[in-house]
Amino acid sequence: MIDSSISRTCQAPEPSPRAPSLQSPPCRPSAGRVLLVDDESSARCALARFLGERGYEVRECDSGSAALALLQQERFVALLCEVQGRALSGLDVLSRARVLDDDLAVVMVTAVNDATTATDAFTRGALDFLVKPIAPPAIERALERAIHRRQLAIDRRNVERHIRDEVVLRTRELEREKAALHGLTIGVAETLINAMEAKDVYLRGHSRRVGELAASVAEEMGLDADLVEHVRLAGRLHDIGKIGIREDILNKPGPLTAEEYAHVQEHVRIGMEILAPLSHIPEALAFIHDHHEHFDGSGYPRGRKGDAISIGGRILAACDAFDAMTSRRAYREAFDERTTIGRLATDVGGLLDPAVFAALETVVVRRKTLAFIDDLHA
Repeated sequence: MIDSSISRTCQAPEPSPRAPSLQSPPCRPSAGRVLLVDDESSARCALARFLGERGYEVRECDSGSAALALLQQERFVALLCEVQGRALSGLDVLSRARVLDDDLAVVMVTAVNDATTATDAFTRGALDFLVKPIAPPAIERALERAIHRRQLAIDRRNVERHIRDEVVLRTRELEREKAALHGLTIGVAETLINAMEAKDVYLRGHSRRVGELAASVAEEMGLDADLVEHVRLAGRLHDIGKIGIREDILNKPGPLTAEEYAHVQEHVRIGMEILAPLSHIPEALAFIHDHHEHFDGSGYPRGRKGDAISIGGRILAACDAFDAMTSRRAYREAFDERTTIGRLATDVGGLLDPAVFAALETVVVRRKTLAFIDDLHA
């Protein structure tokens, strides 16, 4: 039992008038619980009484092991410990006490003025190191400083924890708001596309099909999941600019004039202007911007060539062409899939990236079209 090694606060006689440093000031509220460790009974009892009269609640221990046992059961704001100990040194008590209570304000006291010991004490977490002889008021001031530093550290840690918690909470809120905004803006854009395609029997479902096929091709090429999703989204939105193209030109049964073709090409610029507020999906926007670029540099709007065209743009170019050819138009019937693949093969290296065409052919032949659980049109 630890009680046998923990002495009660000594009942010392009233101090002599000739010892004014130990005279009792008026009582004041508790300054905190202090654990006092010293194997010298008379010095320990005198200091315990002095600190008690200054408002501290003092517990005394005559050994380091008894102090550690008490620290496992009770909480203290400070530990005042003698460096020299019989069975357990004060430095070892300091280390173990800090493990038990990292907030404990520790003041070490020693009769030996040893810089190495002092350095070791501070390294282990002591807040002050006092060398005897030292008057009780000086010990009290050192204790007050240590307790003040302890409270500052606790307050700082609490503030830091509060800030971290607030940052985590706000980050989660921003992510939710971002997701909601993303869903809303994409939903609005897709609604516009659906409204546009609903007016044209030849375009109906085109954007959805291109998005699904493009995602399947991207996955076949081994692109990561995020990039596959960006490609899918770009496919769903790639033709939104056609809202600004005259319907009589979109549905013209014969060849387009140079002026009409230039007007159709404007749909990329119009689409980018419509989608400009969606800055949180830069990859998808880049793919949409490139979906009419040709691998040989003959496309529009920027005449990019080869790898200068984004991978999503190259995939969309192939899938857009495939869906256009397999869909009925005002000026022709739809081609079947194998015929379309055969015709597109002649455009490899021109319109199409060879690697993209190979993946498209595999997807079409094997019917490897991905299904997305968030597909609103499934």
